[in-house]
Amino acid sequence: IFVVFVIIIGLFIFAIIRSIVKWNKNNQQPRLSTPAKVVTKRTSVHGGGESSSYSNYYITFEFPSGDRTEFQLKGEEYGMLVEGDSGELQFQGTRYLGFTRNKHIEENR
Repeated sequence: IFVVFVIIIGLFIFAIIRSIVKWNKNNQQPRLSTPAKVVTKRTSVHGGGESSSYSNYYITFEFPSGDRTEFQLKGEEYGMLVEGDSGELQFQGTRYLGFTRNKHIEENR
């Protein structure tokens, strides 16, 4: 039982250290704003059944160079974006900061 306890505590400490390193690395990166297009959206649901479930939301953006990158977003932001949207993506390292959609002028003729 003691060995299992030590393993669980070790994994917990490892996860905390990994999160701190990622947070620090993102803070050292410049804040960038670049044109991008929403190419895919996906969710990942965990839990459920007899426990409560939670969802993670991801969006893949494509840059003019053809490169793509995926960011994790909050549910509210995820719901506001649609595949095919184009605009200005703001990010810092692997941290999503925002997306400003291009406004399209509709002609009613």
